[in-house]
Amino acid sequence: MSAYKIILSGGGTGGHIYPAIAIANELKSRFPDAKFLFVGAKDKMEMEKVPQAGYQIEGLWISGIQRELTLKNLSFPFKLVSSLLRARKIVNYFKPDIAIGTGGFASGPLLQIATTKKIPSLIQEQNSYPGITNKLLSKKANKICVAYDGLERFFPENKIVKTGNPVRQDLLDVDTKREEAIKAFSLKSDKKTLLVLGGSLGARQINKLIKKELDFIQTHNMQVIWQCGKLYYDKYKIYNNTKDVQVHAFINNMDYAYAAADVIISRAGAISVSELCIVGKPVIFIPSPNVAEDHQTKNALSVVEKQAGMMIKEADLEVDFQNKFSQLMASPEKQAELSKNIKSLALVNATKEIVDEVEKLLKK
Repeated sequence: MSAYKIILSGGGTGGHIYPAIAIANELKSRFPDAKFLFVGAKDKMEMEKVPQAGYQIEGLWISGIQRELTLKNLSFPFKLVSSLLRARKIVNYFKPDIAIGTGGFASGPLLQIATTKKIPSLIQEQNSYPGITNKLLSKKANKICVAYDGLERFFPENKIVKTGNPVRQDLLDVDTKREEAIKAFSLKSDKKTLLVLGGSLGARQINKLIKKELDFIQTHNMQVIWQCGKLYYDKYKIYNNTKDVQVHAFINNMDYAYAAADVIISRAGAISVSELCIVGKPVIFIPSPNVAEDHQTKNALSVVEKQAGMMIKEADLEVDFQNKFSQLMASPEKQAELSKNIKSLALVNATKEIVDEVEKLLKK
């Protein structure tokens, strides 16, 4: 049977959306007659990105609990009940053969309903430290695909399969794209290129850092590709007028951006870390401290502890950035060591291995 009905949920950020799309694309290549439905959170970026990828999506009225005391938390119980009722209605009419969750607000209600109806379910956990939603869902999920060791602390060990995180397949051959990438970004071949990534929405502290340190960075004979995020583009687009600096709200051809880069400054979201392992360039991680359980710091440390990357905490940028950046740029040996070590951590077949597990559940 190839006319399976497959329901997927993941969103809120690109780190949850793109893995779900990658899994769907691989499933579609194996089962061309399958029907797909995504479930996301209304007003979040999945409502735009999933249709752009060619898939139908339904929205739930759901959001997370704010960590600080806020009136927004008062609406959470109502949103949760509404989302559970809506998820039940979606599952009843779509009648999926399997439910797949990649994290984010909407995956909780959707997978909760699916598991109560005995529909096989698979969770894909991107981070080294899982959020509360996946911890709760893991009790009833059939399979949990993870990217890091040690997650038996949080999940039933017999359900865990280490696959890695799904990443864009066009990253697997970035080494062959450097000349094309330099042309695509109109870069100078005699200068090193710094790529700055703050995640799909942008990162306020990284943007402030780059603004402050642009002159210093350019003393190292560097040109800069700066993805500032769409929330910050209007504020920072003025720096497109600076020589050898280009500012982007969002970079669609990330394979070329990675191929052109000599050094990368990045947040430490799980998917970003997985992509950077495949790309194999020297990285300075600046983890966001504003995420659940400080999981970006844990993601970055899993790389740094293997001498495969550098990390500067936001609180230490003022004191440490210039020193650490200068040390890295002054040492080709250090750059080569970081490149070699981070590439050794790559799990390049993650999407296929996750879909292998989905296929096993479908055929049970």
